[in-house]
Amino acid sequence: MGLLLRQHAEQQFEEELYELKKNETNKVPENWQLSPQSVVTYLMGGKLANGFEVTPKYIGHRRLIEIAVATLVTDRALLLYGLPGTAKSWVSEHLAAAISGDSTLIVQGTAGTGEEAIRYGWNYAKLLAEGPSEGALVQTPVMRAMKDGKLARIEELTRVGSDVQDTLITILSEKTLPIPELDREIQAIRGFNVIATANNRDKGVNDLSSALKRRFNTVILPLPDTIDEEIDIVRRRVESFEAVMDLPAEKPALEEIRRVVTIFRELRQGATEDGKTKLKTPSGTLSTAEAISVVNNGLAMSGYFGDGRLNATDLVSGIIGAVVKDPVQDQVIWQEYLETVVKGRDGWKDIYRASREML
Repeated sequence: MGLLLRQHAEQQFEEELYELKKNETNKVPENWQLSPQSVVTYLMGGKLANGFEVTPKYIGHRRLIEIAVATLVTDRALLLYGLPGTAKSWVSEHLAAAISGDSTLIVQGTAGTGEEAIRYGWNYAKLLAEGPSEGALVQTPVMRAMKDGKLARIEELTRVGSDVQDTLITILSEKTLPIPELDREIQAIRGFNVIATANNRDKGVNDLSSALKRRFNTVILPLPDTIDEEIDIVRRRVESFEAVMDLPAEKPALEEIRRVVTIFRELRQGATEDGKTKLKTPSGTLSTAEAISVVNNGLAMSGYFGDGRLNATDLVSGIIGAVVKDPVQDQVIWQEYLETVVKGRDGWKDIYRASREML
């Protein structure tokens, strides 16, 4: 079997989870793999008593992760909320990996997600042959999480229709899942809980009902506070990508990552870093996740179609692709940014030239 393109968090960081478990000194809740304190260490990074280094998975406010972990110890579900690209899914996956040792019990929310994706479904061939039976029942990730005392993950909850969202109310409040066709119910065992994600670009699409909101504790994951914080996130994720993909390119110079992050931050906040020049904001989100993709794409370009050293020519196509989502409005905004900011900035002539060549 070939190498996996992307391992689940519990596979990729198996050694770290093992070391945290081996060095555990705090009380571990029922059916958790680690104590709440160790889960936070796994997410935020740190040095263990035996000197083992745990790498940070989330770079940001420690208190937010502490609140998220504390929520999951209680009977409240957790809603991770924020702009696209603020690591909601990433944090959700790593919380499930550290707490349950299994991040795969996941429901992807879409406009087409029905009740059967959250509660249970039926194998219709068996249903027709046998009628309603245990054998004909199709278990969902939520049902399996309830039976095994694990965390279920629901991605993009606000993209799911309101009537389907509300099927969660009984599960979250009563910790039971009625199956009236079989005249029985599934009762959740300790360790079960739900982590949902939602992005505020979807606000107003399918807002959660007040009854469902009460079952969730909401933690808002913000964009990185400082440019150095964002550069660190991009660098770590890019290095991880390089290790998996084995690209024939050198490690990206930190300066190239800094330039990509600077462009994204300035256009996102509508002003240059020094605050001296006001800028128009493009229609895209220009998130940290997109900055990671731009650098990864640049590495592929330099490795296969360049000299192996990441430079402005390799990066520009990805930057323009991320900025110019609307071919008319965003194109004007990008050209203005080139002429008013990039053209006169020391050491950025190569980005200006490469961009002008592509326009």
